[in-house]
Amino acid sequence: MSARPDLVACWLFRLDPGGDLEILLIRRAPDRLYPGLWQCVTGKLEPGERIAAAARREVAEETGLGSPDIEAFYGLDLVNWFHEASLDALLSEAVFAARVRADAAIKLSHEHDDLRWLPPGEARALVTWPAYVRAIETVEWLLANPAKAGTFRLPDPI
Repeated sequence: MSARPDLVACWLFRLDPGGDLEILLIRRAPDRLYPGLWQCVTGKLEPGERIAAAARREVAEETGLGSPDIEAFYGLDLVNWFHEASLDALLSEAVFAARVRADAAIKLSHEHDDLRWLPPGEARALVTWPAYVRAIETVEWLLANPAKAGTFRLPDPI
């Protein structure tokens, strides 16, 4: 059986000039569901859209970052399932990560009102859901295991 997720998530990370990992968190705007929540890039798939392409599109829409800013793109082998009370439904979310250039400039969409590049420990302390903590830990694992991380790297779009 195969299934398409309802949503995609993409954790953006970079290495600072000293080589330390930083995770991008963006804060949901006051007029959105879950206002003030710190999160990664998230969004819905469009009809007929490929899953990884949806994650890349959401990155571009929410941060202004495109292919020239992305050094590597990964499927994290994580799928989050959660109950969305407003829909009385279980939703699924495919999780990705992208390493961005250290000098890449973020341009937030109207969906978010602030951003922070944080060390993983500070990012874990700021996020709400355990699934977000797992994703941050998976990004750390990618960097700690470069020989294995290549298996999760996805090709550049055509």
